[in-house]
Order: sequence, then C-alpha cells, then structure tokens
Amino acid sequence: MQAGEETLERLGAEITVEIKNADGLHMRPAMLFVDLASQFDCDIVVSNGQTDGDGKSIMAMSMLAATYGTRLKITAEGPEAEKAIAALRELVEVRMFDEPPPEGKR
Repeated sequence: MQAGEETLERLGAEITVEIKNADGLHMRPAMLFVDLASQFDCDIVVSNGQTDGDGKSIMAMSMLAATYGTRLKITAEGPEAEKAIAALRELVEVRMFDEPPPEGKR
C-alpha cells in the first residue's frame, strides 16, 4: 500500500431467524421489521431461500411470504451491521413482532 491510500473494511453480520408468531410476516410485522431496520446505518438483505429483499423496503419484505416456521437469512453490511442483526433477531424470535405464537407452541 502506498502513502495516502486507505483501506475501507466493509463490516458485516449474518443470522438465520425463524418466524415464530402465528400469523407470520403479514403487513404489520413487516412494517415493524422495516421501521427497525431503517434505524441502522447499514444495508440489510433478507432471504427466504428463494427470494432476496431489501430489509428496509415494505414491498420487498411482503414479497417474502414468510409464514409461521419460515427461516429467513438476514445479512447486514455497514457500520451498524452487528447492532442491526441483534435488534432484528430480538424482534423476530424473542418479541415475535409482539404477537402470539400458534396455540400450543412457545
């Protein structure tokens, strides 16, 4: 490397989460996801294995058609990638979008 050159390291994180709320990723939880994702300084891509979508776009998130039990891979790149992944995992798997699980499941 020569004097004056900078290297920019792209920070990234990735996790796979499972949809645990009874009604899946319908519009209200999708909007919660998009609102939360938009708070972070990073790019977020969500994949259901067949479709990839911008985690900050309500249209892209609704195209994932994620029902109960669907596994989604969330990839974040940028300065706040790790914070975003942690917050999104909490929303999806712990808080379950503030919705109940299917009857008999926890």
